[in-house]
Amino acid sequence: MPHCDLFCRVIDNHGDLGVCWRLAADLAARGRRVRLWVDDAQALAWMAPQGAAGVEPRAWDEADAQAAPGEVVIEAFGCELPPRFAERMAARAPAPLWINLEYLSAEAYVERSHRLPSPQRNGLTKWFFYPGFGERTGGLLREPGLLARREAFDAAAWLAPRGLARRDGERLVSLFCYDNAALPALLDRLAAAPTLLLLTAGHAARQVRAALGDALALGALRAVELPYLTQTDFDRLLWACDLNFVRGEDSAVRAMWAGSPFVWQFYPQSDGAHHAKREAFLDRFLAGAPEDWAAPCRAFWRAWNGAGALPAWPAMPAWRAQTLTWRNTLAARPDLASQLLGFVAEKR
Repeated sequence: MPHCDLFCRVIDNHGDLGVCWRLAADLAARGRRVRLWVDDAQALAWMAPQGAAGVEPRAWDEADAQAAPGEVVIEAFGCELPPRFAERMAARAPAPLWINLEYLSAEAYVERSHRLPSPQRNGLTKWFFYPGFGERTGGLLREPGLLARREAFDAAAWLAPRGLARRDGERLVSLFCYDNAALPALLDRLAAAPTLLLLTAGHAARQVRAALGDALALGALRAVELPYLTQTDFDRLLWACDLNFVRGEDSAVRAMWAGSPFVWQFYPQSDGAHHAKREAFLDRFLAGAPEDWAAPCRAFWRAWNGAGALPAWPAMPAWRAQTLTWRNTLAARPDLASQLLGFVAEKR
């Protein structure tokens, strides 16, 4: 990709920034130069303290004030470009290729809308680019060599220096969530068998500490609070665990590549749209699974997303098998950065 401008607004929880940083770093690793324009870059200090060669984080206001557009402009998640930057895009010859990178969803409209043009009032065309799970979508972020690194990963060697070694017979579970009314019921389920629960900083740690107190223990469950993790270490956390609770878009995709059973808490929306998103994903994820396992799995995901009481665990062996089948299906499709590069080459 020629010189690329990638725009990101941090709404809350840093998920948008997480996706944009991974994309910027992936494109740069493939030889492209990327300016990442962001309105709040503070989280990069712990998310990506090492930076990335070829990625230049820039303050959002600078783009409006003076920046000359590059050859490709990616507007992440409908964040709306700074007005004067958009004016300079229209005046540039040749005009930049303008791409709106949309949110991830398994819903049917994604395949209908992917790669559609949207003529703009300034005379340019914005192209919609949808990540997704089907063959007629833009795919998922997956850096070259990711799955090979996953297979070579030594969980014990990563856990031990952090004081997180599992005890005999203990399962490892990670928790990354929004506020969740089902959390007390989850802790009760986990406490029934030896469990080390690894709590990500923020919502997860705060809620569990409120429920369990300073002891961070209940029955056979012990919990440990983690510091804020780099994106690299967050991946390794997911790789090390037997079960991962994740939230939003970025961590859910990384859990899929991890290949361990996972539960996805969708971003809660006041109009209930997250329920439709959940069901659309489960329809894809559970396709072909035995119904006597798929039904309790669906019920568990629904309950974790605020629809019903938390039921018993779905059977873990079938869960692991279905997750690996799902990962292999996704891995057989082109990744998001590769498809973006192909799209740019086609349009330019």
